[in-house]
Amino acid sequence: MDVPGPGSRRAAAATALLRSARVPRGGWFLPTALLCAYGFFASLRPSEPFLTPYLLGPDKNLTEREEPQPDRLLVLKVLWNDFLMCYSSHPLLCWSVWWALSTCGYFQVVNYTQGLWEQVMPSRSAAIYNGGVEAASTLLGAVAVFAVGYIKISWSTWGEMALSLFSLLIAASVYVMDTVHNIWVCYASYVIFRIIYMLLITIATFQIAANLSMERYALVFGVNTFIALALQTLLTLIVVDSSGLGLDITTQFLIYAGYFALIAVVFLANGAVNILKKYRKKDAELSSQVTTS
Repeated sequence: MDVPGPGSRRAAAATALLRSARVPRGGWFLPTALLCAYGFFASLRPSEPFLTPYLLGPDKNLTEREEPQPDRLLVLKVLWNDFLMCYSSHPLLCWSVWWALSTCGYFQVVNYTQGLWEQVMPSRSAAIYNGGVEAASTLLGAVAVFAVGYIKISWSTWGEMALSLFSLLIAASVYVMDTVHNIWVCYASYVIFRIIYMLLITIATFQIAANLSMERYALVFGVNTFIALALQTLLTLIVVDSSGLGLDITTQFLIYAGYFALIAVVFLANGAVNILKKYRKKDAELSSQVTTS
């Protein structure tokens, strides 16, 4: 009589285990339902010959013939000419500069404000409301953006002065948040900071778009955002990163407050010069009309 070896015993045990194993009855239902749903909706997709007449036409940017590849140098030349044409407009340049500079500072404050709050009141020792403050600031900012549509002001004349004033308020709110070591004061300053920024960035977006044709929206807003992110990267490397100055969070926010104050000073000086030029031009026109009459 042959005695089974260890290998045959393990094989018999594995066979018995497989026979006794039970597949859960509900395990097949979800994959089967998903496959059925996929097959059903895939069959509803219109075929390509049916869609082709609706995608082609004189008012569509599609054609059945294969177009030649455009010259890359020509494309770059056209982009460069559009870039120079767009930023030759003083109002557009002014609002774009503020867009890039302020967005850089805004990203820095928003990214590192949680660290400042943690230093003011550690989350281990007390209840914190950081998420609620973020939600409240977003909601109040949306209300402010809605209300700005009812403000009647000549942004072409007073836009730079308004940017200077509100940038100074942003600098003050960041400075208070940094120096007053009270979590509720920090929360209130942060809400004010975000409301002012959301208000101004909406005005800036409208003013930039008003001085552009629709074909150049992507170019200008893309360039502005790229400059803002490049400045933020540079500021992070200098102020935050250990390879740079590697400053503590309190000193960082003091620098951010000074950064917005510098923006306010620059736009105050430029706005004052432009207003003086406009009033002098009006006076010269009035004097010329008086002499001719």
